[in-house]
Amino acid sequence: MGLWTLLEGFLLLANALAILNEDRFLGPRGWSFSEVSAGGRTKSLKGQLIGLIYATQYLRVPLIILNLIIVVVKLVSG
Repeated sequence: MGLWTLLEGFLLLANALAILNEDRFLGPRGWSFSEVSAGGRTKSLKGQLIGLIYATQYLRVPLIILNLIIVVVKLVSG
């Protein structure tokens, strides 16, 4: 496993986190940012994971650009 494969794996994980919808998936399970921040549990593991999910959702445009770069490199390199 090389560095390129590791970077692709992290990109796939970021894509998976970016598509999670708060209303349909996160909210009913108690993983909404408002519930965690209102309770003051932002320093807990659950609060940190929810912060990571919201950070990846906020950075969707750079994720799209990275995905395009990966696709072009894969097409060129074979």
